[in-house]
Amino acid sequence: MAGRASRLSRAEIQTMFERWRAANPQPKSDLEYGSPFQLLVAVVLSAQATDKGVNVATRKLFPVAPTPEAMVSLGVEGVEDYIKTIGLFRAKAKNVVALSHQLLEKHGGEVPNDRAALEALPGVGRKTANVVLNIVFGAPTMAVDTHIFRISNRIGLAPGKDVLAVEHRAAQGGAGGVHAARPPLAHPARPLHLHRTQAAVRPVRHRRYLPLQGQDGRHVRRKPARHPQGRRPIRIRSSRPDPSGSTCG
Repeated sequence: MAGRASRLSRAEIQTMFERWRAANPQPKSDLEYGSPFQLLVAVVLSAQATDKGVNVATRKLFPVAPTPEAMVSLGVEGVEDYIKTIGLFRAKAKNVVALSHQLLEKHGGEVPNDRAALEALPGVGRKTANVVLNIVFGAPTMAVDTHIFRISNRIGLAPGKDVLAVEHRAAQGGAGGVHAARPPLAHPARPLHLHRTQAAVRPVRHRRYLPLQGQDGRHVRRKPARHPQGRRPIRIRSSRPDPSGSTCG
């Protein structure tokens, strides 16, 4: 089995950030949007869904309902018709219409530049608020999901007992204090936001192979044969007749 990944040193963390900056100086979200409101809706829809799948749905939804007023007029059932290809679309449709209504009532139809106000919207949690604050308003926030939490603790980038602890430490530059050691970016938190790019670390699965000997005498590896019906064949332990004289079948 593969060994557990070792934690990175401060120098290695510094190098990692420098490579990210060189490869993508101005990282952007993979979600397609034309306004802060549309980004907010897209991020809400992206929960437990891929950015690609969300973009397919919003390409049809946003031309019909580009503003909170239009989204409220479309209604829950109308939104559902456009996002049926996304998981949990019924609950998400209710949240999108509800948050649009709340934006009109409390914020004049504008997306607020305030964490508490964002998290008070239906369907918006801390992670969604961080994404909106970072991309729309340039705030140095960190959106930490399950994958970021695991990676940060596994390699020692920003270890923490919970998501909030990892978020605070990562926003400060991680274990190596990288943000203070490198020139600031317009959005320093984005290179770590792997949730938007769907870059998740998956465990390596090992499969067993049957060692066989080829015609040249070398050992070859071949996948084990499977039964046609997906069942393991019954093994006959002995060919001796049953002492009781009974027969099977």
